[in-house]
Amino acid sequence: MVPDEYIAYFTAAAAAAGVLIGLLFVAVTLRPESVSGDRGAPLAQATAGSAFTALVNSFFVAIIALIPGTSLGYTAAVMAVVSMYNTIRLHAGIGRRHAPWILLVVSVVAYLIQLSTGIALIVAPHEVHLVHNIAYVLIASFGVALSRAWTLLRGQRLARPA
Repeated sequence: MVPDEYIAYFTAAAAAAGVLIGLLFVAVTLRPESVSGDRGAPLAQATAGSAFTALVNSFFVAIIALIPGTSLGYTAAVMAVVSMYNTIRLHAGIGRRHAPWILLVVSVVAYLIQLSTGIALIVAPHEVHLVHNIAYVLIASFGVALSRAWTLLRGQRLARPA
């Protein structure tokens, strides 16, 4: 159960995630030749995909937190597993030399914290400090997603190697 004092935060987080997902689509459409299709560079595809994953994770955790009486723990845990799997899968296809490892590590650590906090919330659903932890994990997800979206817009080091 989400305490009332977090409702405004999760409302803003859900709205921000929705808007940022839309902006990510704009960023991808500005560079369609490098991101989408068979000719898209693996690094660009992984960058866009992992940014999308982080934003979708934040969106669903925040929007489901707003449903009265819903356990945030289950949502946080499930979305952490899905997001971690997707992020690792996307980065596996890049190749070691081109992978942005620091963002991968930050993402995986954030999803592990989200998973462990989600499990803790399932066990102890009235622990407010755990909701606080989830709120900060969403901020980390936004940070990673924005960093990756900025990389897409700049277009540097995203092209397929010659």
